[in-house]
Amino acid sequence: MNVNGTDQQIPVSNPVNASNPTNPALPPRPTRLRGFASMDPLKQKEIASKGGQAAHLSGRAHEFDSREASEAGRKGGLAVSRDRAHMAAIGALGGRARGLAHQRNQTTPQA
Repeated sequence: MNVNGTDQQIPVSNPVNASNPTNPALPPRPTRLRGFASMDPLKQKEIASKGGQAAHLSGRAHEFDSREASEAGRKGGLAVSRDRAHMAAIGALGGRARGLAHQRNQTTPQA
């Protein structure tokens, strides 16, 4: 029995049977939800909200201000842009998407 008093079970989605990893052809055994996962979603939200409030009250929570968010975005952009092949690939995708959108928006061909 789980925390909220039910015997709710869910099937394991892992293709390898946890109880018999040498024979993945056998169907996996269902597992029981335990702890936080077995609770009603509203109860989970209530508990998580209390944790967030407590973190803010104790000074352990952190909220980004616009300056910090800008700096984080700049650093992320610099890290991504170092990979020139990746930048070329996403640029090409954007160019193709724009070209296709332009073609769709033309209702009559210009002579």
